[in-house]
Amino acid sequence: MRRNLLFYIVVLAVFGAAVSEKRIESDRVASGPQPSKSEAATGSSANMLYENLRHPLGILLLQVIVILIATRIVGAFFLKIGQPTVIGEMVAGIILGPSLLGMFFPGAQAFLFPASSLDFLKLLSQVGVILFMFVVGLDLNVQHLRQKAHAAVLVSHASIIVPFFLGMAFALFIHPSLAAGHTSFSAFALFMGVAMSITAFPVLARIVEERGLYKTPFGSIAVACAAVDDVTAWCILAIVVAIVRADGLSGSLMTIFLTLLFIGVMLFLLKPRVEGLIEEKIRGGAENKGLMALGLSLMFASALLTEMIGIHALFGAFLAGVVMPSKTNLRAFMRKRLEAFISVFLLPLFFAFTGLRTQLGLLDNWHSWLVCVGIIAIAIVGKLGGGMLAARWTGMSWQESFSVGVLMNTRGLVELIVLNLGYDLGILSPRIFAMMVLMALSTTFMTGPLLSLVKLRSRSRTLLTAEAGVAA
Repeated sequence: MRRNLLFYIVVLAVFGAAVSEKRIESDRVASGPQPSKSEAATGSSANMLYENLRHPLGILLLQVIVILIATRIVGAFFLKIGQPTVIGEMVAGIILGPSLLGMFFPGAQAFLFPASSLDFLKLLSQVGVILFMFVVGLDLNVQHLRQKAHAAVLVSHASIIVPFFLGMAFALFIHPSLAAGHTSFSAFALFMGVAMSITAFPVLARIVEERGLYKTPFGSIAVACAAVDDVTAWCILAIVVAIVRADGLSGSLMTIFLTLLFIGVMLFLLKPRVEGLIEEKIRGGAENKGLMALGLSLMFASALLTEMIGIHALFGAFLAGVVMPSKTNLRAFMRKRLEAFISVFLLPLFFAFTGLRTQLGLLDNWHSWLVCVGIIAIAIVGKLGGGMLAARWTGMSWQESFSVGVLMNTRGLVELIVLNLGYDLGILSPRIFAMMVLMALSTTFMTGPLLSLVKLRSRSRTLLTAEAGVAA
């Protein structure tokens, strides 16, 4: 005991003497006027705080705080004016980007979002989107789709085919001036077709639920149509990404073959086994936390495989949600635990990252704005018009058919996910990316007012009919 104590005392004494000698030597070397002790201490403390703030972790934490506050404030405002919160969060992301904050307060924008920090923000936002697509897969009710298969398949495919071909046709005119880099026309046209065809299934389902239409025949068909639309559009998108990423025709065919093989294995081999395994664990008294860890592991493994195949991790996460068992309460448990964290924390980061990419200042002439208006018009005509006519063909009234078309025209967050994918793949230039973001915002924003207009007209007709009956 005494030997150990003596050893520590000797070591401390030697270390203290060395530090003192080094300090005396540095004081002798220093020359010129020196600041006072109080000034030096204040300057040193301020520099230390600033350096700690500019550390990558400090910057990320500051960004998270600013993004969460901005998205909550703007989201709450849009909720008060009758719009989904997600619209406000999308707008908040654009406000924080170069289009507004960077235009009026470039110093603040550069301080909050330096270029060196965007990689960290991008990774966090991508994890959030992967989890979001998993929850979208959990929301997909395959049994519900089978019950509404006839109307859902016809309406959803019509609302894909029409805008898809309109988007490809429009690509003929804008490819030379708006495609990114050396992007081929086929890749650009296919991607524009898919981007025009997307419906935001989660936003649509939320709108239907908020308006009390979820249990009505119209609401059920609308949700089923959006689900079929999403599945079909994501399959097409997976093929487009495979073609863009692959090297040559043989590479594209191999990627498409592996994608189809992966889908078949997930749906026909893994899904029954996962259902049996989880049901067995539930009967054995397994806790929901353990089952959730199993589900998340399956999700990340599926996302990793699709990333390795050459499509995108998002597609694998979506399929992992689809294969989760629907007969147990596990889906509801996982959705409840994940949804709040994703919507409150991770998705706002994605909106902010998208806003940082959106440069509305690039639309600086009448030609750019004319093209932007054309994109929005084609998106509305293709999606709303195609969905409405197909719904009418199935026997719905004009009012219900128009409402289905309006709902199918909702693009929201899912469209932003697709657009960011096109930007990352080098298909979309910054200018066309900004135009497509405006299209996503416009088509989603008009959903609520158009549905309210339909409801108002329906009430007016009912009132007029009742008054006519009383007069008779």
